[in-house]
Amino acid sequence: MTKQDLMTLLSQNIKKFRALRGMSQTEFAEKVDISVPFLSTIESGKKWVSPATMTKLADGLGIQVHELLKPETALPDAAADVLEKYTADIFGAIGETLDGMRESYIRQLDERKDAR
Repeated sequence: MTKQDLMTLLSQNIKKFRALRGMSQTEFAEKVDISVPFLSTIESGKKWVSPATMTKLADGLGIQVHELLKPETALPDAAADVLEKYTADIFGAIGETLDGMRESYIRQLDERKDAR
């Protein structure tokens, strides 16, 4: 893998994770304390970063540094769109499932208590 390949991976992953978190370039640049033009050159694959800057970028995205360079972490646009579109539904379904499990557990405890 060449340096340009790594710069492309870094660029793609920063853009994907930033988009998944709903941050503009300006918001993200401010969050990690770098300039918007510098972030733009990184996201366009034209600039490499120091380890310290890579750490700031990963921290700002809430991920581990190595995830910035993993090819499989760059989600296709369609997958990111689906995740964003259905996040509320997914969390709602998980909540309903957990509520059902809690109710079932309480019912079982009540039945055991009544059986004594």
